[in-house]
Amino acid sequence: MSIVAVLQARTSSRRLPGKVLKPLLGEAMLARQCERILQSRHINQLVIATSIEPSDDAIAALAEKLGLPCYRGSLEDVLDRVLKAAQSVGASTLVRLTGDCPLIDAGVIDQTIEFHQAAGNDYSCNCDPATFPDGLDTEVCSIQALEQADRNCTDMTIREHATYFIRLHPEQFKLGTLTSPIDYSALRWTVDEPEDFMLVEQVFNALYPQNPKFSWLDVLALLRQNPEWQTINQHHIRNAGAQAAQAAALAAGVR
Repeated sequence: MSIVAVLQARTSSRRLPGKVLKPLLGEAMLARQCERILQSRHINQLVIATSIEPSDDAIAALAEKLGLPCYRGSLEDVLDRVLKAAQSVGASTLVRLTGDCPLIDAGVIDQTIEFHQAAGNDYSCNCDPATFPDGLDTEVCSIQALEQADRNCTDMTIREHATYFIRLHPEQFKLGTLTSPIDYSALRWTVDEPEDFMLVEQVFNALYPQNPKFSWLDVLALLRQNPEWQTINQHHIRNAGAQAAQAAALAAGVR
């Protein structure tokens, strides 16, 4: 079994353009995230999935610099891009990750993979419903499930969010969610806004020099020591764009 992490990234973010290339302790934020993903014990390969737009040439160049494969596809049809990125390196199971989560934790990734395998699921995640901090989102699915979604999903609103078709059809796929014993979903560790990057930068500055492999529990402990840091970005809504798109699709009867 080949377990491949597909890290989707683009520079054309609406709220914080070029965020994945913003420097974080002297390296691009996306490079820091790759470093953390590669600490996983179960992932066999990491591929960066970006678009064919000229604005994403810098991401392809970064992938080459890091020695990582890069698949370039449609900017808007993320389902197609993620699927073909996984197929390009012979994945049987793919771990879908997004390039705005530099605090992603390899231990949480591995826990989600182990949960997926033990349950025999077609699709597993740790974010529906969410109990982990926003920024640790991990999705695991079989290549067959994503291929089935690709064949049957025709609505671009759903395809833009890659796995939504699978999540909308529990009658077709065996789904499961890894949950945290304590609900930390109110914590925002993703990077969509300038304030998000400010928080992440503070975390890296505090933890990385002493321990480059710091865990999400280290971040949690740090924020408990500095509770005022958590107020930097807490006014932003978790996954606001994705929630709006999904609600619009459901309201329109898209299945």
